[in-house]
Amino acid sequence: MKKMGRTHRPFYRICVMDSRKPRDGKAIEEVGTYDPMVRDKSARVNLKLDRIDHWLSVGAQPSEKVGVLIRKFRDNSWGVAKEPPKMTAPKAPEPEVAPEPETGSEEAAAESTEKATETEA
Repeated sequence: MKKMGRTHRPFYRICVMDSRKPRDGKAIEEVGTYDPMVRDKSARVNLKLDRIDHWLSVGAQPSEKVGVLIRKFRDNSWGVAKEPPKMTAPKAPEPEVAPEPETGSEEAAAESTEKATETEA
């Protein structure tokens, strides 16, 4: 696969390459395209199967990703695309609760300790 396209918009050409050449170097032959940005999964890949069969018969070895694309193209088994999650309205922020005055809590703590000492005695 020869990577083309621009930033955040990938596009690939499926090519027959010499293994000693760089990924984006000169190709022997271009046998298809792959555009992962197309929504319809079956329309993402275009292949020339007769040329692919020829190159495989003379000893070419597809990469893992290209092998998967060839298999799915032949079987026409693209699977089902997931639906995006449903949009929900944002939640309103909860109002802040005002802190209680601390003088009442000290008196309540003192009363609870007095009751605890009375029950122990």
